[in-house]
Amino acid sequence: MEPSLLPALLWFVRIAHLKSFTKVAREFRVTRAALSQNLKSLEQKLGVTLIYRTTRDMSLTEEGRLLYETLQPALGSIEEALRNIGQINVEPTGLLRINTSRVVAKYILEPHLAEFLTRYPKLKIELIMDDGLANIIADGCDAGIRLGESLAEHVVAIPITPMLEMAVVGSPQYFETYGTPAKPSDLVNHNCLGFRNSTSHSLYSWEFTDPNGGDFEVQPNGKLITNDDEGMIRAAVNGIGLIQHINFAVREHIESGKLVRVLNEWCSPFTGFFLYVPSRENMPAKTRILIDFLKEKRDLW
Repeated sequence: MEPSLLPALLWFVRIAHLKSFTKVAREFRVTRAALSQNLKSLEQKLGVTLIYRTTRDMSLTEEGRLLYETLQPALGSIEEALRNIGQINVEPTGLLRINTSRVVAKYILEPHLAEFLTRYPKLKIELIMDDGLANIIADGCDAGIRLGESLAEHVVAIPITPMLEMAVVGSPQYFETYGTPAKPSDLVNHNCLGFRNSTSHSLYSWEFTDPNGGDFEVQPNGKLITNDDEGMIRAAVNGIGLIQHINFAVREHIESGKLVRVLNEWCSPFTGFFLYVPSRENMPAKTRILIDFLKEKRDLW
């Protein structure tokens, strides 16, 4: 492409976007005459009319509309690339507010906070614990972390864990006393401990996948309900009953022998946790480096 066309194309996109020569002239402190001459020169080189204009009004021609719809997103990508390059050598500063659940904070964020804050010493972090799906814009947060299945379609979401599984576990002593369930329907005869969402106050159902196909849920009906997932794990370790939890939250206890996993074939993998932000546009450097950092840690799972 002829390099001399670039300035004229940029002016054309801005004029088409604002639908006004006057507004563009005021924004960039140039004259309407200069803008008009730029556009006229571009039209002559392309051999088409891009904008119909009168003394009172203007509108895009069909050729102008096609050119604008092609150029506008491309120039937006260039602008973002320039912005990202400009932030490479800028040390991120300020407060980074992250809305997340307690289980994510403990198992995904907290193990790496010391390294993150050492790497970026001018940053501060505030963790807002919320078991529900928060409106991070309304709550003034920079980012949120939730399971992919719970996110709205319009948010920008980046995976920060691999595929996960729900694990049904109990203590060896519990299974010695009450036996081992062979299928989810057997759970009706077991003390299945419940977890209540502290935000919605709903009781989580246990999720399963039939090996022959089809997902279904089982409502826990045990002698203990809590809104503290760590308390729920301790109860299972102490032999009170069975729990269903994300596999990484009980992995350490399974490896130590304090908990035993059952019904494995009924618990299929699902998409894990995602960091989500409202938009990629004008993303602060502190949010971008958090995304890059968590993606780096994802490769270590």
